[in-house]
Amino acid sequence: MELAIRAATAEDTRDVGAALAGLLRTHDVVVLTGELGAGKTTFVQGIARGLGATEHVASPTFTLVREYVSGRVPVAHVDLYRLEEGERVLLVEWGDPVAELLADERLRIEFAADADDVRRITVATIGPSWEERAGDLTIALTKWAAP
Repeated sequence: MELAIRAATAEDTRDVGAALAGLLRTHDVVVLTGELGAGKTTFVQGIARGLGATEHVASPTFTLVREYVSGRVPVAHVDLYRLEEGERVLLVEWGDPVAELLADERLRIEFAADADDVRRITVATIGPSWEERAGDLTIALTKWAAP
């Protein structure tokens, strides 16, 4: 299932994230993709708010990743030391390159900004768990459905 959403403001983008939060379960994986400034972190702020988190939500831009690209196959060395095991939702910005390695069941959310700075958000469900929640997802996000 694929759903097209329009978010006219940053607060709308947060509201869409908060609406989605009600459907998230522990161990869910959400892959966020889009250009710089397209609204990924703003969306995560909404998800965090919807899940009741009170911490400041900032872009994980400075998470530790080392890349080694001179060899036959490029290597991305990611330090997940600070990511403890447990019951959580995993939100991965710029996750497309590794999405299939992360989970067979996931949401893929793509962000794009129109010329008038309106966010176009495309939500795609992948796997049976999300297909089961597709109806609830549609209902939760109907308010922002693109015409």
